[in-house]
Amino acid sequence: MDLLSGILAYSDETPMLFTRFYFWGFFFVLLAGYSLIYKRNNLRNAYLFVMSLFFYYKTGGYFFSLLIFSTIADYTLGHLIYRAGSRKGKMLWLAGSVIINIGLLAYFKYAYFITELINSAAGTDFEVVNFPALLHNALTGADADISVIVLPVGISFFTFQTISYTVDVYRGKLKPVGNIIDFGFYVSFFPQLVAGPIVRAAEFMPQLYASFRLTVQEMGHAIFLIIGGLIKKMVISDYISVNFVDRVFDNPLSYTGFENMIAVYGYSVQIYCDFSGYTDIAIGVAMLLGFRLPINFNSPYKAVSVTDFWRRWHISLSTWLRDYLYIPLGGNRKGVLRRYANLVVTMLLGGLWHGADLRFILWGGVHGVALALHKMWQEILPGRRNKRRMTLWGRFLSVFFTFQFVSFAWIFFRAENMEAAVNMLSQMFYDFGGGLVFEVVQAHLNVFMLIAAAMTLHWLPAAVKENIRGTFIRSHPVIKVAVVALAVFVIYQVRTAEIQPFIYFRF
Repeated sequence: MDLLSGILAYSDETPMLFTRFYFWGFFFVLLAGYSLIYKRNNLRNAYLFVMSLFFYYKTGGYFFSLLIFSTIADYTLGHLIYRAGSRKGKMLWLAGSVIINIGLLAYFKYAYFITELINSAAGTDFEVVNFPALLHNALTGADADISVIVLPVGISFFTFQTISYTVDVYRGKLKPVGNIIDFGFYVSFFPQLVAGPIVRAAEFMPQLYASFRLTVQEMGHAIFLIIGGLIKKMVISDYISVNFVDRVFDNPLSYTGFENMIAVYGYSVQIYCDFSGYTDIAIGVAMLLGFRLPINFNSPYKAVSVTDFWRRWHISLSTWLRDYLYIPLGGNRKGVLRRYANLVVTMLLGGLWHGADLRFILWGGVHGVALALHKMWQEILPGRRNKRRMTLWGRFLSVFFTFQFVSFAWIFFRAENMEAAVNMLSQMFYDFGGGLVFEVVQAHLNVFMLIAAAMTLHWLPAAVKENIRGTFIRSHPVIKVAVVALAVFVIYQVRTAEIQPFIYFRF
């Protein structure tokens, strides 16, 4: 009984993560049941909906009720938008969807920020209250802390997902989903629920009514993605984070400017391996269940410009911002200056999406200005935009300088506060410690070698990477099992003492 209670109960100290053995036990049980019903679409969708809700409960606790509320609200509003007899009526119901979703996001992510602004402006002394916890206590007799607002895992992702659904219904690009179970499954599908990619209903919903399909090659591809994602996360990202990057960012003045610089490059590697690792696992797990999720990363540090970077990094978010924010603001249809302003505003709001902090706003603003300047450069020299081939040296320099810019911007994204960001920059410019480089490299040799190896692999030609992937997919099952066993052994040996949550879980 105690074992069953432990399996079913939620613990905020041990949430369900892809990097825990508990998740893979859950997935094994899910597959066992799935194998019995996967050919019956309605039963399959309902089964995965229930299992996804359980997954979210084990990941986010009582906030799974918030997911159910969001599902019911947007399912209903989607039908109301579709059935409204006038454009004004459609706009009214769409506004209701946007207000509900943005309101939830604003409450959980920006309540402290907004309350502080009001108190500062009006001289008041308001305090935040965790109303969901208050309601949970009243209904269940629990004793959850109501003085602290806890950010629900994945709220930024599933609210953007449901907003895209109601907007597309309003635009006439999509008919509302007829079955609330199917819609709930779309919203809560567990592989991508808590950290993306953000999936459009137009891309996902047709898969709910298609027959199950999984070829031998796709199964090999899925396993390749899952193992690769776990290695990215647990072997590379967690190791350099715990053993070097976190230490420097937590106390930059205790390290030389050279160490601060390597920590910035290390964080560039860490956040990419962490986030793309999650995406790879999510795509692989979904593929094993017969569903295809969109690509979310495409070797972003190979980008030749900041514009190219945002075509490669967190693709589902950048395209969401383009389609549901940049274009409605006017896009490039309102003149050149308006176009630049729209880019900056979009990226400022994209930074704010990550959190109510000056660091994120500055990070988004820096990228927005860079995007505007790049567009301006293309307008001044239009021939460059149409030039199909770039010299090898020109490509190298473009990739090099783009990577430097992106890494510089990560300082504001990662630093604990603006003071820490300024201290890092100060150390790099005024206390570089060039004479201690050799000693520093010796002291952190394993970390530095891992960072260098990760970037080398990242910058390998796409053809080489495809060849590696294809070789694994075509290999004999015995070889696949041996590779998986070796990967699991390596992961087990280098894993950190404490499980490190995925970075984007907090967004």
